[in-house]
Amino acid sequence: MPLLDPKTWQPRPLSGPEYAVTEPATGDTLATVTLASAADVGPAAEAARAAQTEWARVPHFVRAGVLRKAGDLFAAHADELREWLVRESGSIPGKAEFELHVAAQECYEAAALASRPAGQILPSEAPRLSYTRRIPVGVVGVISPFNAPLILSIRSVAPALALGNAVVLKPDPRTAVCGGLSLAAVFAEAGLPENLLHVLPGGPDVGQALVADPKVPVISFTGSTAAGRAVGEAGGRHLKRVHLELGGNSALVVLEDADLDAVISTAAWGSFFHQGQICMTTGRHLVHQSLYEEYVERLAAKADSLAVGDPHREQVHLGPIIDDAQLTKVHGLVEASTSRGAKLAAGGTHDRLFYRPTVLAGVDDQSPAYAEEVFGPVAPVRSFATADEAAALASAGEYGLSLGIVTRDAARGLDLAERIPTGIVHINDQTVNDEAVAPFGGIAASGTGARFGGEANLEAFTDVRWTTVRGDVAPYPF
Repeated sequence: MPLLDPKTWQPRPLSGPEYAVTEPATGDTLATVTLASAADVGPAAEAARAAQTEWARVPHFVRAGVLRKAGDLFAAHADELREWLVRESGSIPGKAEFELHVAAQECYEAAALASRPAGQILPSEAPRLSYTRRIPVGVVGVISPFNAPLILSIRSVAPALALGNAVVLKPDPRTAVCGGLSLAAVFAEAGLPENLLHVLPGGPDVGQALVADPKVPVISFTGSTAAGRAVGEAGGRHLKRVHLELGGNSALVVLEDADLDAVISTAAWGSFFHQGQICMTTGRHLVHQSLYEEYVERLAAKADSLAVGDPHREQVHLGPIIDDAQLTKVHGLVEASTSRGAKLAAGGTHDRLFYRPTVLAGVDDQSPAYAEEVFGPVAPVRSFATADEAAALASAGEYGLSLGIVTRDAARGLDLAERIPTGIVHINDQTVNDEAVAPFGGIAASGTGARFGGEANLEAFTDVRWTTVRGDVAPYPF
């Protein structure tokens, strides 16, 4: 029996317009959903807050059981969910499999949070018991993007629920099913009580209403830096906690002792996986001058060898860009870079939404595709002469998300990483990595630090309450 039934997948009526869920590879309509409007946020938050009070009192092992069942269901319904990820978000099947794996692991890891020690016993100057206890924040607002829709929703939804909160989730309308309605269906089948998870697919107006709603004290936002700044500013005005995981322009530094036979595959994956539509995508290839020419030639050859097409009907390496607006942005950055002197070593062309993996050589600070986040399958390559220059180039710019360093001397790689401020570092790997057990987040314009994974989830989705208990009423001098 299918998990997702268009007749029942939106159990609560929403007041927005109908929206055609489109397959970017073909332009076909996969289904129709009803979008939320800003007016739907208040009632959803109110219902979530009422349900959360009882959910917070549920024994930890009951909450953990729901999360474990949800993890099992992502595996049990993998075929159905994989097809939605491939067709709705343009993922190749391998990327869809990765999202399903991570989604299950996020649920299993979140289940363990439910029984985590809740506080500490504190010393006190008075004759009393003094302790801290972590308590749920109440209702968590989650705003998630289109590019890895299942992962970027579940990594906030699962731990927030496990820790006794309710959630109002606003997925991107372009991936309303695999980034929102699929989660609601999984948790309903897993036994989550009603009104603890509300899915409101909608536009910026819905997100703004969610940030402003006084019944939603915590916002978990993943998206562009520009949108994140607006969310952060609004959250500050409303005095609420906002967790921001934003854009990036991550560097892969290839030192002179790197093995090019090994590194080219790694480099191509970093820039071209999921059409470059990942915040951690390798946006800058910094290559020692002794390897530069050969690196460009070999990376370009790799790009030319990759198949681009419909991931649902063909065996391909890259699927479609999500929509025309994103395609226009990607191609515009490539053309602006070549007009400023960058050399097009591979790609730079497209057929409908299928953009060829692109390699740009001869880039500098004035090349838009090097200086800005492209969010497309574009690999700008720049040379450096010394480790000091590599550190300076990798540190330049406003972002600070992920970093890859390739060298035969791992200790040297770690030493170089100490000089480059980022939230994530991978030695002898590219920049795109994710595990449910690991903290995830960037610094500077890439976000507000690690806000997902392990202990970071406790900080994100609970408050610390100080409690004291005396046997008798405390005496005072007046």
